[in-house]
Amino acid sequence: MKFCIVGAGIFGSTLARLIAEGLHAEVLLLDARDHVGGNCASYRDEITGIECHRHGSHIFHTSNAEVWNFLNRFTIFTNYQHKVFTRHAGAVYAMPINLLTINHFYGRDFTPNEAAAFLEQEKARDAVAEPANLEEKAVSLIGRPLYDAFIRDYTRKQWGKEPTAIAADVITRLPVRMNYNNNYFNDTWQGLPREGYHALFVNLLDHPNITLRLATPFAKVRGNLDKDCIIIYTGMLDALLEYKHGVLEWRSLRFEWETVPVQDYQGTSVMNYADRDVPYTRIHEFKHYHPERTKPFAYPASVICREYPHTFSRGDEAYYPVDNERNRMLYQRYLDEITASEPNLLVGGRLGAYRYWDMDKAVAHALDLFKTRLAGLPN
Repeated sequence: MKFCIVGAGIFGSTLARLIAEGLHAEVLLLDARDHVGGNCASYRDEITGIECHRHGSHIFHTSNAEVWNFLNRFTIFTNYQHKVFTRHAGAVYAMPINLLTINHFYGRDFTPNEAAAFLEQEKARDAVAEPANLEEKAVSLIGRPLYDAFIRDYTRKQWGKEPTAIAADVITRLPVRMNYNNNYFNDTWQGLPREGYHALFVNLLDHPNITLRLATPFAKVRGNLDKDCIIIYTGMLDALLEYKHGVLEWRSLRFEWETVPVQDYQGTSVMNYADRDVPYTRIHEFKHYHPERTKPFAYPASVICREYPHTFSRGDEAYYPVDNERNRMLYQRYLDEITASEPNLLVGGRLGAYRYWDMDKAVAHALDLFKTRLAGLPN
Protein backbone atom coordinates (compact mmCIF):
# COMPACT_ATOMS: atom_id res chain seq x y z
CA MET A 1 0.00 0.00 0.00
CA LYS A 2 1.60 3.25 -1.14
CA PHE A 3 -0.71 5.67 0.68
CA CYS A 4 -2.26 5.60 4.13
CA ILE A 5 -4.64 8.32 5.26
CA VAL A 6 -5.44 8.57 8.94
CA GLY A 7 -8.91 10.03 9.40
CA ALA A 8 -12.05 9.54 7.26
CA GLY A 9 -13.42 13.03 7.73
CA ILE A 10 -14.07 15.36 4.83
CA PHE A 11 -10.39 16.21 4.33
CA GLY A 12 -9.15 12.62 4.47
CA SER A 13 -12.00 11.24 2.37
CA THR A 14 -11.54 13.90 -0.30
CA LEU A 15 -7.82 13.19 -0.49
CA ALA A 16 -8.43 9.43 -0.66
CA ARG A 17 -10.66 9.91 -3.70
CA LEU A 18 -8.18 12.24 -5.39
CA ILE A 19 -5.32 9.77 -4.94
CA ALA A 20 -7.39 6.73 -5.93
CA GLU A 21 -8.60 8.15 -9.22
CA GLY A 22 -5.93 10.77 -9.94
CA LEU A 23 -2.86 8.64 -9.28
CA HIS A 24 -4.55 5.24 -9.86
CA ALA A 25 -2.99 4.19 -6.57
CA GLU A 26 -4.25 2.09 -3.70
CA VAL A 27 -5.16 3.99 -0.53
CA LEU A 28 -5.69 2.64 2.97
CA LEU A 29 -8.11 4.95 4.82
CA LEU A 30 -8.28 4.52 8.59
CA ASP A 31 -10.51 5.99 11.26
CA ALA A 32 -10.60 5.30 14.97
CA ARG A 33 -14.34 6.00 14.99
CA ASP A 34 -16.89 3.47 13.76
CA HIS A 35 -18.29 5.74 11.04
CA VAL A 36 -17.11 7.76 8.06
CA GLY A 37 -17.47 11.52 7.81
CA GLY A 38 -15.68 12.66 10.95
CA ASN A 39 -17.60 15.49 12.59
CA CYS A 40 -19.73 15.84 9.43
CA ALA A 41 -21.23 12.37 9.86
CA SER A 42 -24.98 11.81 9.84
CA TYR A 43 -27.40 8.93 10.43
CA ARG A 44 -31.11 8.22 10.02
CA ASP A 45 -33.02 7.94 13.29
CA GLU A 46 -34.68 4.50 13.22
CA ILE A 47 -38.00 5.61 14.71
CA THR A 48 -38.66 8.99 13.11
CA GLY A 49 -36.62 8.68 9.89
CA ILE A 50 -35.03 12.06 10.63
CA GLU A 51 -31.50 12.65 9.31
CA CYS A 52 -29.43 13.60 12.38
CA HIS A 53 -25.96 15.13 12.44
CA ARG A 54 -23.85 13.19 14.93
CA HIS A 55 -21.65 16.07 16.05
CA GLY A 56 -23.86 19.16 15.85
CA SER A 57 -25.31 20.92 12.84
CA HIS A 58 -23.27 21.02 9.63
CA ILE A 59 -24.45 23.18 6.74
CA PHE A 60 -22.37 23.18 3.60
CA HIS A 61 -21.61 26.62 2.16
CA THR A 62 -18.86 27.91 -0.12
CA SER A 63 -17.88 30.51 -2.67
CA ASN A 64 -15.14 28.25 -4.06
CA ALA A 65 -16.27 26.93 -7.45
CA GLU A 66 -13.66 24.17 -7.52
CA VAL A 67 -14.85 22.81 -4.17
CA TRP A 68 -18.51 23.11 -5.15
CA ASN A 69 -18.01 21.33 -8.47
CA PHE A 70 -15.95 18.56 -6.89
CA LEU A 71 -18.56 17.67 -4.25
CA ASN A 72 -21.41 17.89 -6.75
CA ARG A 73 -19.92 14.82 -8.39
CA PHE A 74 -20.97 12.81 -5.33
CA THR A 75 -24.22 14.38 -4.19
CA ILE A 76 -27.02 16.72 -5.15
CA PHE A 77 -27.37 19.61 -2.72
CA THR A 78 -30.73 20.90 -1.59
CA ASN A 79 -31.55 24.61 -1.64
CA TYR A 80 -31.61 24.84 2.17
CA GLN A 81 -30.74 28.33 3.46
CA HIS A 82 -29.52 28.43 7.05
CA LYS A 83 -31.17 30.84 9.48
CA VAL A 84 -30.38 31.07 13.17
CA PHE A 85 -32.36 32.57 16.04
CA THR A 86 -31.34 33.31 19.60
CA ARG A 87 -33.25 33.47 22.85
CA HIS A 88 -32.47 36.30 25.27
CA ALA A 89 -34.45 37.46 28.30
CA GLY A 90 -37.60 35.64 27.24
CA ALA A 91 -37.65 36.82 23.61
CA VAL A 92 -36.44 35.37 20.29
CA TYR A 93 -34.24 37.43 17.96
CA ALA A 94 -32.87 36.87 14.46
CA MET A 95 -29.17 36.13 14.09
CA PRO A 96 -26.77 37.34 12.87
CA ILE A 97 -27.52 40.84 14.09
CA ASN A 98 -29.44 42.62 11.36
CA LEU A 99 -32.04 45.36 10.99
CA LEU A 100 -34.79 43.12 12.36
CA THR A 101 -32.68 42.31 15.43
CA ILE A 102 -31.84 45.97 16.06
CA ASN A 103 -35.42 47.19 15.72
CA HIS A 104 -36.77 44.35 17.86
CA PHE A 105 -34.16 44.83 20.59
CA TYR A 106 -34.50 48.62 20.85
CA GLY A 107 -38.24 48.72 20.12
CA ARG A 108 -37.70 51.00 17.13
CA ASP A 109 -38.55 51.16 13.43
CA PHE A 110 -35.23 52.28 11.96
CA THR A 111 -34.47 52.46 8.28
CA PRO A 112 -31.05 51.07 7.31
CA ASN A 113 -29.44 54.53 7.41
CA GLU A 114 -31.09 55.38 10.71
CA ALA A 115 -29.95 52.10 12.26
CA ALA A 116 -26.39 52.63 11.06
CA ALA A 117 -26.31 56.16 12.51
CA PHE A 118 -27.83 54.94 15.79
CA LEU A 119 -25.25 52.16 16.12
CA GLU A 120 -22.46 54.64 15.49
CA GLN A 121 -23.65 56.54 18.53
CA GLU A 122 -23.88 53.31 20.55
CA LYS A 123 -20.36 52.31 19.56
CA ALA A 124 -18.90 55.75 20.24
CA ARG A 125 -19.79 55.59 23.95
CA ASP A 126 -17.34 52.74 24.59
CA ALA A 127 -15.06 53.05 21.60
CA VAL A 128 -11.55 51.54 21.70
CA ALA A 129 -9.22 52.68 18.93
CA GLU A 130 -7.37 49.35 18.70
CA PRO A 131 -9.45 46.50 20.19
CA ALA A 132 -7.21 44.07 22.05
CA ASN A 133 -9.72 41.35 22.84
CA LEU A 134 -13.09 39.94 21.83
CA GLU A 135 -15.11 42.18 24.11
CA GLU A 136 -13.50 45.37 22.86
CA LYS A 137 -13.84 44.22 19.25
CA ALA A 138 -17.51 43.28 19.64
CA VAL A 139 -18.37 46.55 21.36
CA SER A 140 -16.61 48.41 18.57
CA LEU A 141 -18.82 46.58 16.03
CA ILE A 142 -22.26 46.74 17.66
CA GLY A 143 -22.09 48.78 20.87
CA ARG A 144 -22.31 47.58 24.45
CA PRO A 145 -26.08 46.89 24.81
CA LEU A 146 -26.19 44.43 21.90
CA TYR A 147 -22.90 42.93 23.01
CA ASP A 148 -24.14 42.40 26.57
CA ALA A 149 -27.37 40.81 25.32
CA PHE A 150 -26.15 38.48 22.55
CA ILE A 151 -22.38 38.02 22.69
CA ARG A 152 -21.00 38.29 26.23
CA ASP A 153 -22.59 35.34 28.03
CA TYR A 154 -22.81 33.14 24.94
CA THR A 155 -19.05 33.62 24.51
CA ARG A 156 -18.40 32.77 28.16
CA LYS A 157 -20.23 29.48 27.71
CA GLN A 158 -18.68 28.71 24.32
CA TRP A 159 -15.06 29.31 25.31
CA GLY A 160 -15.09 28.90 29.10
CA LYS A 161 -13.30 32.23 29.42
CA GLU A 162 -14.08 35.86 29.90
CA PRO A 163 -14.40 37.63 26.53
CA THR A 164 -11.59 39.96 27.59
CA ALA A 165 -9.26 36.93 27.54
CA ILE A 166 -10.13 35.90 23.97
CA ALA A 167 -8.46 37.18 20.79
CA ALA A 168 -10.29 40.01 19.03
CA ASP A 169 -10.40 38.33 15.61
CA VAL A 170 -12.69 35.51 16.85
CA ILE A 171 -15.73 37.80 16.66
CA THR A 172 -15.18 38.71 13.00
CA ARG A 173 -16.90 35.42 12.04
CA LEU A 174 -20.28 36.99 12.97
CA PRO A 175 -21.61 39.47 10.37
CA VAL A 176 -23.64 42.59 11.22
CA ARG A 177 -26.12 43.82 8.61
CA MET A 178 -28.15 46.99 8.16
CA ASN A 179 -30.92 45.21 6.26
CA TYR A 180 -33.44 42.45 6.89
CA ASN A 181 -31.28 39.69 5.45
CA ASN A 182 -31.10 37.01 8.14
CA ASN A 183 -29.42 34.36 6.01
CA TYR A 184 -26.60 33.18 8.25
CA PHE A 185 -24.04 32.71 5.46
CA ASN A 186 -22.99 35.03 2.65
CA ASP A 187 -21.51 32.39 0.32
CA THR A 188 -22.44 31.83 -3.31
CA TRP A 189 -23.61 28.24 -2.73
CA GLN A 190 -25.32 26.69 0.25
CA GLY A 191 -27.27 23.56 0.98
CA LEU A 192 -27.32 20.06 2.41
CA PRO A 193 -26.63 16.75 0.65
CA ARG A 194 -30.06 15.63 -0.51
CA GLU A 195 -29.52 12.07 0.68
CA GLY A 196 -27.56 13.12 3.76
CA TYR A 197 -23.89 13.43 4.68
CA HIS A 198 -23.47 9.69 5.20
CA ALA A 199 -24.54 9.03 1.61
CA LEU A 200 -22.14 11.72 0.39
CA PHE A 201 -19.21 9.98 2.09
CA VAL A 202 -20.29 6.55 0.86
CA ASN A 203 -20.26 7.89 -2.72
CA LEU A 204 -16.99 9.73 -2.20
CA LEU A 205 -15.25 6.56 -1.01
CA ASP A 206 -16.83 4.23 -3.57
CA HIS A 207 -13.68 3.45 -5.54
CA PRO A 208 -11.87 0.10 -5.97
CA ASN A 209 -8.53 1.64 -4.99
CA ILE A 210 -9.80 2.75 -1.56
CA THR A 211 -9.69 0.32 1.37
CA LEU A 212 -11.64 1.62 4.35
CA ARG A 213 -11.00 0.36 7.88
CA LEU A 214 -13.13 1.84 10.65
CA ALA A 215 -12.68 1.49 14.43
CA THR A 216 -8.96 1.18 13.66
CA PRO A 217 -6.51 3.48 15.47
CA PHE A 218 -3.39 4.41 13.53
CA ALA A 219 -1.16 2.78 16.16
CA LYS A 220 -2.63 -0.63 15.32
CA VAL A 221 -1.39 -0.61 11.73
CA ARG A 222 1.52 1.81 11.74
CA GLY A 223 4.14 -0.86 12.28
CA ASN A 224 2.83 -2.92 9.36
CA LEU A 225 3.05 -0.17 6.73
CA ASP A 226 5.77 -0.26 4.07
CA LYS A 227 8.73 2.01 4.79
CA ASP A 228 8.06 4.06 1.67
CA CYS A 229 4.34 4.43 2.38
CA ILE A 230 3.19 8.05 2.29
CA ILE A 231 1.10 8.81 5.36
CA ILE A 232 -1.36 11.68 5.50
CA TYR A 233 -2.18 12.24 9.15
CA THR A 234 -5.30 14.20 10.08
CA GLY A 235 -5.29 13.67 13.83
CA MET A 236 -3.85 15.73 16.67
CA LEU A 237 -0.09 16.19 16.47
CA ASP A 238 0.43 16.20 20.23
CA ALA A 239 -1.27 12.80 20.45
CA LEU A 240 0.89 11.45 17.61
CA LEU A 241 4.02 12.33 19.62
CA GLU A 242 2.46 11.17 22.89
CA TYR A 243 2.14 14.71 24.26
CA LYS A 244 5.89 14.91 24.85
CA HIS A 245 5.94 18.73 24.67
CA GLY A 246 2.55 19.35 26.29
CA VAL A 247 -1.14 19.22 25.38
CA LEU A 248 -2.66 21.52 22.77
CA GLU A 249 -5.78 23.25 24.05
CA TRP A 250 -9.20 22.66 22.52
CA ARG A 251 -12.80 23.29 23.41
CA SER A 252 -14.90 20.17 23.40
CA LEU A 253 -18.65 19.59 23.24
CA ARG A 254 -21.14 17.33 24.95
CA PHE A 255 -24.42 16.52 23.23
CA GLU A 256 -27.61 15.66 25.07
CA TRP A 257 -30.09 13.89 22.78
CA GLU A 258 -33.84 13.64 23.21
CA THR A 259 -36.78 12.47 21.12
CA VAL A 260 -39.66 14.77 22.02
CA PRO A 261 -43.34 13.83 21.43
CA VAL A 262 -44.20 16.87 19.29
CA GLN A 263 -44.18 17.37 15.53
CA ASP A 264 -42.16 20.59 15.80
CA TYR A 265 -40.21 21.49 18.94
CA GLN A 266 -38.75 24.93 18.22
CA GLY A 267 -39.76 25.91 14.69
CA THR A 268 -36.22 26.13 13.31
CA SER A 269 -33.08 24.04 12.90
CA VAL A 270 -30.89 25.92 15.42
CA MET A 271 -31.88 28.04 18.40
CA ASN A 272 -29.07 29.76 20.30
CA TYR A 273 -29.33 30.54 24.00
CA ALA A 274 -27.50 33.75 24.85
CA ASP A 275 -28.19 33.96 28.58
CA ARG A 276 -25.81 32.75 31.25
CA ASP A 277 -28.44 30.91 33.28
CA VAL A 278 -29.02 28.42 30.44
CA PRO A 279 -26.13 25.91 30.56
CA TYR A 280 -26.18 24.95 26.87
CA THR A 281 -25.37 27.21 23.93
CA ARG A 282 -27.90 25.92 21.41
CA ILE A 283 -30.51 23.32 20.55
CA HIS A 284 -30.48 21.54 17.17
CA GLU A 285 -33.71 20.21 15.69
CA PHE A 286 -32.67 18.16 12.70
CA LYS A 287 -35.94 17.62 10.82
CA HIS A 288 -35.84 21.28 9.76
CA TYR A 289 -32.81 20.57 7.56
CA HIS A 290 -34.91 18.42 5.23
CA PRO A 291 -38.47 19.76 5.01
CA GLU A 292 -38.66 18.15 1.57
CA ARG A 293 -38.74 14.77 3.34
CA THR A 294 -42.43 15.06 4.06
CA LYS A 295 -42.92 11.86 6.07
CA PRO A 296 -40.14 12.48 8.67
CA PHE A 297 -41.06 16.18 8.80
CA ALA A 298 -44.70 15.38 9.59
CA TYR A 299 -43.88 12.59 12.07
CA PRO A 300 -45.45 13.36 15.48
CA ALA A 301 -42.07 13.35 17.23
CA SER A 302 -38.82 15.21 16.73
CA VAL A 303 -35.14 14.60 17.54
CA ILE A 304 -33.41 17.45 19.34
CA CYS A 305 -29.88 17.84 20.63
CA ARG A 306 -28.66 20.25 23.31
CA GLU A 307 -25.05 21.37 22.89
CA TYR A 308 -22.86 21.95 25.96
CA PRO A 309 -19.30 23.27 25.48
CA HIS A 310 -16.70 22.16 28.00
CA THR A 311 -12.97 22.17 28.57
CA PHE A 312 -11.11 19.54 26.56
CA SER A 313 -9.33 16.73 28.37
CA ARG A 314 -7.28 13.94 26.83
CA GLY A 315 -9.71 11.35 25.44
CA ASP A 316 -12.43 13.89 24.61
CA GLU A 317 -13.44 14.83 21.09
CA ALA A 318 -11.67 18.03 20.01
CA TYR A 319 -13.82 20.63 18.26
CA TYR A 320 -12.44 24.17 18.50
CA PRO A 321 -8.71 25.00 18.74
CA VAL A 322 -7.83 27.64 21.31
CA ASP A 323 -5.93 30.16 19.22
CA ASN A 324 -3.34 31.90 21.35
CA GLU A 325 0.41 32.39 21.32
CA ARG A 326 1.14 29.46 23.60
CA ASN A 327 -0.79 27.00 21.42
CA ARG A 328 0.55 28.37 18.14
CA MET A 329 4.12 27.94 19.39
CA LEU A 330 3.44 24.46 20.76
CA TYR A 331 1.76 23.34 17.55
CA GLN A 332 4.70 24.61 15.48
CA ARG A 333 7.12 22.72 17.72
CA TYR A 334 5.25 19.47 17.08
CA LEU A 335 4.98 20.17 13.35
CA ASP A 336 8.69 20.97 13.02
CA GLU A 337 9.68 17.76 14.80
CA ILE A 338 7.39 15.61 12.64
CA THR A 339 8.56 17.29 9.43
CA ALA A 340 12.22 16.72 10.33
CA SER A 341 11.88 13.14 11.55
CA GLU A 342 9.27 11.69 9.20
CA PRO A 343 9.63 12.99 5.62
CA ASN A 344 6.95 10.57 4.35
CA LEU A 345 4.32 11.88 6.76
CA LEU A 346 2.15 14.82 5.70
CA VAL A 347 -0.23 16.65 8.00
CA GLY A 348 -3.65 18.03 7.16
CA GLY A 349 -7.28 18.38 8.12
CA ARG A 350 -8.84 20.37 10.92
CA LEU A 351 -7.16 18.50 13.77
CA GLY A 352 -3.82 18.07 12.02
CA ALA A 353 -3.63 21.72 10.98
CA TYR A 354 -4.99 22.94 14.36
CA ARG A 355 -7.52 25.13 12.54
CA TYR A 356 -11.21 25.82 12.89
CA TRP A 357 -12.17 25.17 9.25
CA ASP A 358 -15.58 25.09 7.67
CA MET A 359 -16.14 22.05 5.47
CA ASP A 360 -15.33 23.82 2.22
CA LYS A 361 -11.98 25.01 3.59
CA ALA A 362 -11.05 21.43 4.48
CA VAL A 363 -11.95 20.25 0.96
CA ALA A 364 -9.98 23.14 -0.57
CA HIS A 365 -6.98 22.19 1.56
CA ALA A 366 -7.19 18.58 0.33
CA LEU A 367 -7.40 19.72 -3.29
CA ASP A 368 -4.39 21.99 -2.80
CA LEU A 369 -2.31 19.36 -1.02
CA PHE A 370 -2.99 16.87 -3.80
CA LYS A 371 -1.98 19.34 -6.52
CA THR A 372 1.13 20.67 -4.78
CA ARG A 373 2.51 17.61 -3.01
CA LEU A 374 1.08 14.44 -4.52
CA ALA A 375 -0.02 14.86 -8.14
CA GLY A 376 3.48 14.57 -9.55
CA LEU A 377 4.40 11.38 -7.73
CA PRO A 378 4.94 8.24 -9.81
CA ASN A 379 2.24 5.56 -9.70
